[in-house]
Amino acid sequence: MDKKTYDKGLEVRKAVLGEVYVDNALKNVDDFNRPFQELLTEYCWGAVWGREELPRKTRSMLNLAMISILNRPHELRTHIKGALTNGVTKDEIREIFMQVAIYAGAPAGVDSFRIAREVFAEMDKG
Repeated sequence: MDKKTYDKGLEVRKAVLGEVYVDNALKNVDDFNRPFQELLTEYCWGAVWGREELPRKTRSMLNLAMISILNRPHELRTHIKGALTNGVTKDEIREIFMQVAIYAGAPAGVDSFRIAREVFAEMDKG
């Protein structure tokens, strides 16, 4: 593992998803999933999200579209929160999911809108 890339990934991951979320994921690490968490932190968050060529807001917008199309509701919920942190507005999230509905099908759009509304409601409650 490249320590510098891992550390950069940990910094970016916490900035996007929140320190509490990341700390919780890492405190549940065991011998089985440790290599996977290291892979995510180093490569996903360090080597890719850590690149300067795209702003985090753009990366979040791409992720919302891809994750919704892949039908990964747990990850979509997490990345909606991260997208808001990265400056993506609720209006932009709506437009992303409108695009998803047209290009990936109405069921993907329906689920994405439902999940987003749930996340917004949870966040509004505090």
